[in-house]
Amino acid sequence: MAGDVKGDLQAYDDINVTPMLDLAYVLLVVFIIMTTASVQGVKVTPPLTQAANNLAKPQTRGITITADGQIFLDAYPVSIDQLQANLAQYKAANPNLPVVLKADAAAQYDKVMEVLEVAKRLDITEIGLATKRLQ
Repeated sequence: MAGDVKGDLQAYDDINVTPMLDLAYVLLVVFIIMTTASVQGVKVTPPLTQAANNLAKPQTRGITITADGQIFLDAYPVSIDQLQANLAQYKAANPNLPVVLKADAAAQYDKVMEVLEVAKRLDITEIGLATKRLQ
């Protein structure tokens, strides 16, 4: 009996690195996606917050509100009606449409509320508010 157990044990001459390589490739892909998935848009000064871990997903649409109240959708100026029409098209193509709202800290609150109301009317529930972390 003892001889059978000892006969089944083998010394490992090498280490199987396949799982480690799989993990390295997954981490590489995640890193590439995270660095290229930034939302393009108009430069604004976002308000400061301590919870600045909002990550944009691929196919995320960016809505920007400048200090003077101008609205941009993916770096293109739009009116509130154009914004609603364009977001409705995107929502039809992707029911879980993620949206990131970047508003200048000096932007009027009513403009932000107008955009949020458009998102609510279109049943867009994945909305991120871009902020800048306090340092």
